[in-house]
Amino acid sequence: MAVELLSAETLANYWSAPEVTVNLLAFFNILGALLLGLVVGYERTYHGRAAGMRTYGLVCMASAALTVLAGYPGYWYAGHAVTGPTVDPTRIIQGIVTGIGFLGAGVIMREGFSISGLTTAASIWSASAIGILVGIGFYAAAILLTLLSAACMLWGAKLEKWLPSHPALAISITFRSGFVPEEAVLRRTAKQRGYELASGSLTISFAAGRPEWHFIAVRMGLDRGEPMAEIARELAGFEGVESFSIAPARN
Repeated sequence: MAVELLSAETLANYWSAPEVTVNLLAFFNILGALLLGLVVGYERTYHGRAAGMRTYGLVCMASAALTVLAGYPGYWYAGHAVTGPTVDPTRIIQGIVTGIGFLGAGVIMREGFSISGLTTAASIWSASAIGILVGIGFYAAAILLTLLSAACMLWGAKLEKWLPSHPALAISITFRSGFVPEEAVLRRTAKQRGYELASGSLTISFAAGRPEWHFIAVRMGLDRGEPMAEIARELAGFEGVESFSIAPARN
């Protein structure tokens, strides 16, 4: 049996005209998916993200490769499979989506009230969908999804800034030992500066004899709310405040 598998005729089947045709088709699909993935990944590279063009290119290319191979089971092993392969392409697509879910989860990071990496995770998922579309031959849809994904990542943030919104700040304050802060005073002080405490965001801890308050302050309007630098300057002079940190509440 092993001798038959290594015979010149069997090996020649791997380079027969039908096999070469299928391989060329797979090659161009993979190459096209790589180029589309690089287009989507450029925006992440431009903004200095950890997942850049290489990540997106690899994800898109691999997704296309796995989808393409599911479409030609009759050509697997040059048509000499021991048992006839029966492949459900939807199961391979499910496997791709599941695998990309783990990859996307790896780029999501949480620090206090701020969550980063959600856009990167979503765009990686989009890149895998582009590869799947290329793999099944929906080239126009793949190109359209590439352009829409790139446009969303390039100009989505500008659109968010243009539309009415309520930016928020994640604030942590450590009070001096013995000082007793009051929530009503905190809310009144925030309102005087154009902010209000987000409902349910206040958390209080006590460490080394010092109370620590953490909360989200939401700007009450685009034309209201003091700049973050001004709030930091005022906090530095407040009675009872020992240390603090302020950062945009990103998600």
